[in-house]
Amino acid sequence: MRRAKILAPIMVAVLLMASIGVALAQSPHFISRPTNASGPDALGNLTVNFKIAGLGSNVWTTVTASADATAEYACRNRGGNFPSDPKKQEVAGPVTASGGFESGKNGQITGSLTLRPPAATISCPGNQQLVLLNVTYTNVAVSEPNVGTPQPIPGTFSRTFLTIN
Repeated sequence: MRRAKILAPIMVAVLLMASIGVALAQSPHFISRPTNASGPDALGNLTVNFKIAGLGSNVWTTVTASADATAEYACRNRGGNFPSDPKKQEVAGPVTASGGFESGKNGQITGSLTLRPPAATISCPGNQQLVLLNVTYTNVAVSEPNVGTPQPIPGTFSRTFLTIN
């Protein structure tokens, strides 16, 4: 009985210290080297790649990529030509993409999210179709609630598809 009274507090202390060690080991952060962006691709999409470590085993979380984007659209006829006075529109604003990911047993997530150009609101006449002329992404970042501060991805990412003379 006396031995049990002495061992019980010691066992509680050992378990408490072990759980604090596990909690301290879980320090979510982005690994900056594989966290980057590529594109825009042929559709004007920007792919944001990331790696998060220190999440703990089998943790489900939501990761969000964000950027400021500017896209220019125009109406082009079915022959592939622009009218002498084409309808054009520039659209600018924030774009985001989010996805759910699981860390696995190693406490890491490696993934990617796709940012799309802001949508146009103009309507083209019946014999014309809307085309993307160019797109630019700036202030690209990726975030995860447990990490805290979003991870910025430096650079300007742009692509010109067509020009109107």
